[in-house]
Amino acid sequence: MSVDKEKLPGEPYSDNIRARFWITGKNAGHIGIGRIELLEKIETYGSMSQAAKSMGMSYKKAWKLVEELNSMYEEPLIVKAQGGKSGGGSVLTPKGKALIKEFRVVEQQLVLVLQQMSKLFD
Repeated sequence: MSVDKEKLPGEPYSDNIRARFWITGKNAGHIGIGRIELLEKIETYGSMSQAAKSMGMSYKKAWKLVEELNSMYEEPLIVKAQGGKSGGGSVLTPKGKALIKEFRVVEQQLVLVLQQMSKLFD
């Protein structure tokens, strides 16, 4: 019986190991790859609406995730500017930008470990 690797959960960090990890915070919040990607898209587009759209996500869901993310820390990760003549938008705070970098560092270290461990299964 063959396994469709595309349907397996987790990120393919090596040819034979898939994994996911989360950073947990207060209020039972967590940050995983999907939420990090949402933060990155908000930073890229300067718009929660555009970020959500690029990910095939509803604005309502993106807004809910942003509220959850902001509730995990003493300072917000994303701030939303009101609309109007300039159209509003959303921007990452220094805390939000730092969190992305920290997550990616953990991910890079995890990749190194998993690639090394995948040799056990060759």
